[in-house]
Amino acid sequence: MTDRERIEALLSRRKPDRVPIWPFAPQGFAVIYNNLSLAEAYTNPEACYQALRKTCRDFGWVFFPTVGYAAMGAWEFGGEVRMPSGEYDQAPMVTRCPVAKDEDIYNLKWPGPDSGFYPTARKLGELARQERLDNEPFNAALGAGGGFSLACNIVGLDRFLKWLIKKPDLAHYLIRELSDWSLAGLDKQSEKLGTDGVLCLSGGATSSNYLISPQQFAEFVLPSLKEGQEKLRALGYKTTYTHICGEHNANLPYWSQIDFGDPGIIGVGHEIKLETAARYFPDDIILGNLEPAIVQTGTPDEVYEATRKVVEEGKELPGGFIFSPGCDLPPRSPVENVRAMTKAVNDFGRYA
Repeated sequence: MTDRERIEALLSRRKPDRVPIWPFAPQGFAVIYNNLSLAEAYTNPEACYQALRKTCRDFGWVFFPTVGYAAMGAWEFGGEVRMPSGEYDQAPMVTRCPVAKDEDIYNLKWPGPDSGFYPTARKLGELARQERLDNEPFNAALGAGGGFSLACNIVGLDRFLKWLIKKPDLAHYLIRELSDWSLAGLDKQSEKLGTDGVLCLSGGATSSNYLISPQQFAEFVLPSLKEGQEKLRALGYKTTYTHICGEHNANLPYWSQIDFGDPGIIGVGHEIKLETAARYFPDDIILGNLEPAIVQTGTPDEVYEATRKVVEEGKELPGGFIFSPGCDLPPRSPVENVRAMTKAVNDFGRYA
């Protein structure tokens, strides 16, 4: 089977010949592997696209040409970011949020197509739509992630989390406005892209239980996430890939109330056991969940053994399994460690 056929088999609720390898957010590793700067993953769409294409081919991974970062929103709404350049940088970092005073939320300038990161993402998307390879089940992305993460990035995480307690009316207002803005663009995007080869995306980068309680998740996060997915289903999109980022165990009863498709692809971090994710999403494909840090800091033998354990557990999941690190593939992971990870999936991922 090709990697495209493996993913298509899982989406049709059939078992592929082996576990597919689909690393989450590999763009940083891809550009460095191809002797480019990390900043080029976010500023040079042509180079980033070719780097992703070659890296996925070299390692035998699923190719899904898309790029983004967790802090998107601040730059697009008029703030500022710093591109990664230092030894410990992994993605763009917000240096100035567009909301300096509480009342600024009532006067936000809604971003146009040339704001912030959007031109880079759009150009990469245009390149992706020009071809669809045998390791490429999807060649376009359509996002509907809700308003909570956008609000955190626009206001600033620390400040917005305080609003949840001290100024909940402000938090609700901004989430509602951002959700309405995001949903308003879906019809036009859908008309342009169609449905063939399009994968919907969602996630929860700032709503983990390290930051908010499950009660706050239910009040501030869940409603707009559900609304976005309902809109995507109504537009005819069958599958959403959602990345449940970090510690969300106490939030899983709420995540499981969302319709991510038939089936959805549910990505989880190492903080959530695969069997736990499968219990809450029995009809969906589970993606994950190797601890990313070990790929960067471990030895090849340690990476190989840790990967083996994940794969052998994942193969038992009834709804299907895709292997990935539990979050971004660390950009500066040693190549020999990434090869060890890939080899372990290939060695232990075959179905009888």
